[in-house]
Amino acid sequence: MKSKLFTLITCAVMLIAAGCKDKPKEPESIIGTTERPTWTNPEDYDMSSSMTAIVQVDMSLTYTAEQLAAANYAQTSDDLLAAFSGDQCLGVAEQVDGLFFLYITAPEEGSNVTIKHYSSVLKNIFTAQPVAFRNDTQLGTVSEPYLPAWTVVK
Repeated sequence: MKSKLFTLITCAVMLIAAGCKDKPKEPESIIGTTERPTWTNPEDYDMSSSMTAIVQVDMSLTYTAEQLAAANYAQTSDDLLAAFSGDQCLGVAEQVDGLFFLYITAPEEGSNVTIKHYSSVLKNIFTAQPVAFRNDTQLGTVSEPYLPAWTVVK
């Protein structure tokens, strides 16, 4: 009798303990809250260059496969690619058939240009490693587009 009672109490305690466990956490969403920026193309400067680029942001080192799947990331025509020198916008392009055709103007040669990508699906801005601005050059082509190296931070 004591054995059955002990077994019954043990089972009850185990069921209660199982019900008290923390529920698994939902994965943190990678979708941000940044609205589409109002970046605008600047006045033409004396110096210019062009960039034909594709955007492939590898977020697998920062986010889990579950988080990435939940975000359902895809590029759209509302995505933007822009070039900056500090806070000064040097050019803006929208995505067309997977490519960005970015015309960059600048007041001087040799400065580092930071490339930023706005994802309308993820509502987030990603920043690429800077590139040196060179007047009258073309970085990337339709057949071999430039692929910026992106930094992804939470």
